[in-house]
Amino acid sequence: MTDFRQRLLDALEASIADEGYAKATVADIVRRARTSRRTFYQHFTSRDECFVALLTEANADQIRQIHDAVDPAAPWQQQVRQAIEAWIGSAERRPALMLSWIRDVPALGRSARALQRDALEHFVDLVGALVETEQFRSAGIGPVPRRRIIMLLGGLRELTAITVEEGGRMSDVTEEAVDASIALVGRGR
Repeated sequence: MTDFRQRLLDALEASIADEGYAKATVADIVRRARTSRRTFYQHFTSRDECFVALLTEANADQIRQIHDAVDPAAPWQQQVRQAIEAWIGSAERRPALMLSWIRDVPALGRSARALQRDALEHFVDLVGALVETEQFRSAGIGPVPRRRIIMLLGGLRELTAITVEEGGRMSDVTEEAVDASIALVGRGR
């Protein structure tokens, strides 16, 4: 990734944190990135395309953080806790971006539908891989049905979004998220 492209992504994220995505403009992005509109349009065709690129990068980073935080030798309930705490921790480091992901992306319509699908599939794959450890198998867990993983992810996403919108922190839902995840993942064992 070029330095200019990364600066533009960082500038968009700063704009989102300060004013929200709806008020972020290309002019604001290039001002923050200390570059020109010409440079912006060399990398992105639109503000929405820049936003999708930023979210794609953030999603990949979040998945790496979660994967790296889970110890596959730990008891399965502890692995669930580690995954939830890593997910919340990564989201709390970028709360405006994570809330924008949840609230602003659907308004982008077709241009963001592929992003939403890809992100969901990456998280479904992550959860599926995380429950493929010996600790889960020896507890009689796995594989977890895809639909159940989607329900889990959607519920967690909405719970954290509502919590943040009401002035709370994402970590306020940690215990409920861990309990719900253990219940859904461990169901049927």
